[in-house]
Amino acid sequence: MIPKIDATPRFSYKSDRLKPLRAFCQTIRLGSVSRASEALFVSQPAVTLQLQALEREFGVTLFERSGRRLVPTREGQLLYDMALPLVESLDGLEARFRDKVRGMDGGELKIAANSSTILYLLPKIVENFRARYPEIRLTLHNAITADGTDLLREDAVDLAIGSMVDVPADLNYEPVYRSEQVLITAPDHVLANLPEPTLKDLSPHPLILPPRRQITWRLVDLVFQQNRVAYTVALEVGGWEVIKQYVAMGMGISIVPTICLTDADRERLATQPLSKYFPSRSYGVVVRKGRYLSSQARAFIELIRPNLLAPREYDQPGHSER
Repeated sequence: MIPKIDATPRFSYKSDRLKPLRAFCQTIRLGSVSRASEALFVSQPAVTLQLQALEREFGVTLFERSGRRLVPTREGQLLYDMALPLVESLDGLEARFRDKVRGMDGGELKIAANSSTILYLLPKIVENFRARYPEIRLTLHNAITADGTDLLREDAVDLAIGSMVDVPADLNYEPVYRSEQVLITAPDHVLANLPEPTLKDLSPHPLILPPRRQITWRLVDLVFQQNRVAYTVALEVGGWEVIKQYVAMGMGISIVPTICLTDADRERLATQPLSKYFPSRSYGVVVRKGRYLSSQARAFIELIRPNLLAPREYDQPGHSER
């Protein structure tokens, strides 16, 4: 419930629906009245009064508390889904107008992406984008997907690019690339000579994986647990290049998406397909539902879409062999 303030609202709710609906949407997005007030540059009591006015108008409770966060009730979630496109459409009116007037002659585009996406997927797309729109300032924020979606919700970036398994209700995810999971070992490793290694074959050998927060670690854990096979993580380290280097040195084995494998890796690593156990992973574009996308963001997405679910060369048959 919203904290009660014994005061009469100083605005007429029916004559100005945008302010309370904007306060309502920001409170749901940010999880608290205080954060919403900071985002809107108004006082906390003003936000509280606006939320109370909405509850009185609709005759329902719109919020409940979950720990330290305010979360929407069932009715609150319904109102949020209906109100958000309206609020963001009005809030984005000036930006859309100026965008239409200015066209693609300038502006800024901010994208969140993890290091793998920045290193392996985006270079050619960024190169093409810079060639077409040299006046647009492009900023790439290096962040894992979970942090990238937080930046989206805070309006700190225009879009995020990465891999998602579970898509939150407030986001849209459009898969673009597909990547298989493969085993990598040193060329002289005992597993390199097995035609189709099983999870039990992998079990005795130490794994080198990304940190637990990242999707790869969670997928590996899920697959081994589902198949009731024990495994050992000897080292957690961020960055596929580091992981590949340690594997090549014989410090352990790893399970990686083929997106991170290059032609140069064929000389120092042996790869084995694991599609029998691991589903393919997609990488794609993440945007916040209802948010107006600038022409810069739309142009960048259009450069990605021709590759919709296209596998990279290393994903093709024959490229998972040692």
